[in-house]
Amino acid sequence: MKSKRTLLLIVQAGLIAAVYVAFTFMSALLGLASGAIQIRISEALCVLPLFTPAAIPGLFIGCAMANFLTGSLPMDVLFGSLATLLGALGAYCLSKHIKKHGGRTSLNKLLIPIPNFLANIIIVPWVLRLVYGDTGAIWFLTLTVGIGEAIAGVGFGLILLFSLEKHAKNIFK
Repeated sequence: MKSKRTLLLIVQAGLIAAVYVAFTFMSALLGLASGAIQIRISEALCVLPLFTPAAIPGLFIGCAMANFLTGSLPMDVLFGSLATLLGALGAYCLSKHIKKHGGRTSLNKLLIPIPNFLANIIIVPWVLRLVYGDTGAIWFLTLTVGIGEAIAGVGFGLILLFSLEKHAKNIFK
């Protein structure tokens, strides 16, 4: 039974990675996947650690693949993916804490996208500055990255979270 569960988690991680890449390509086609203001639709998936631990490697691998395939520089692939990994780990730990202390109320669930939001607004501005030579002030880059993350990661993420909630037991067995 354990090998069946492991296989399920691997498949879920692979699917999450593939969807992350596909959504990033959609954002790239719209001109939203890179630069100081990034509204990556794929960032909405960063709420998935609430439902499955498979989201942690899925998001990390998906982000790394998406960054690589969209032509990001190697340091961006590394640090952008690490930001997503830290956000996913934070969301997973937060979801465990929420389940342990008071359950999954709607108010508590509003916190799930916050670790990814914070990881990205702390790391991505420095990537833009140090890797791409963006001359904007760090506070300005933090603001622009934060706006994109608020729209995609928090806004779209919460829409996804509450949409999946009813069917999560069937989707993420």
